[in-house]
Amino acid sequence: MKPVITIRHVQFESLGLLEDVLAERKNWQVQVLDAGVDDLTAFDPLEPELLVVLGGPIGAYEQETYPFLTEEVRILEARLRAGRPVLGICLGAQLMAAALGARVYPAPAKEVGWAPVALTPAGLASPLRHLADGVPVLHWHGDTFDLPDGATLLAATDLCPNQAFSYGPAALGLQFHLEVVPGEIERWLIGHACEIAALKTGATVASLRADTRKLGPGLTVPATDIFRDWVGQVHG
Repeated sequence: MKPVITIRHVQFESLGLLEDVLAERKNWQVQVLDAGVDDLTAFDPLEPELLVVLGGPIGAYEQETYPFLTEEVRILEARLRAGRPVLGICLGAQLMAAALGARVYPAPAKEVGWAPVALTPAGLASPLRHLADGVPVLHWHGDTFDLPDGATLLAATDLCPNQAFSYGPAALGLQFHLEVVPGEIERWLIGHACEIAALKTGATVASLRADTRKLGPGLTVPATDIFRDWVGQVHG
């Protein structure tokens, strides 16, 4: 069995739709490590067939407060340098940017809710092309990052111009959430209750719930196609 390591920061931000895509690879074995709980030094960063780093409500720059982030950056730096397959989602993408020497910092405002992204020409030629018709995706982040040197910008929004990037043929960073399963949004609404209450963008628990019911199902097929295309691209 080929190992796939997933680093998770909060229980409700899981592999989601990506889990089924990974399960299609019958000879892959997915192991989930909980940051801050499990020992992230217990595996060789280059050994896993794929590394997935998921989202979470902390900043990539908060390494003094959350020391395990330092280890995550070390792992990502080693894999990115070696050209080993990496997928980073939200915080995971921000940690990828940090590992590549880019600055991660608070965005002008929190971007929470459903909205499309604008694809660059490179994005239209990538697995993200399945979003080309303006498919809304779930945004849930307060930080952003500078585009790392050597990275290729794939998608943008007005608030956060760096929404997705590739680095070489095997690394993909997504600021937004393609993996979310619409029926599991209640976990997000409970887990992020304090953050939602403090939002100044007008998004509420009720509006996020309603938008997810309306727009979430329309993301499921494109998101699955994106994940399937990307996994096939990096592993054949």
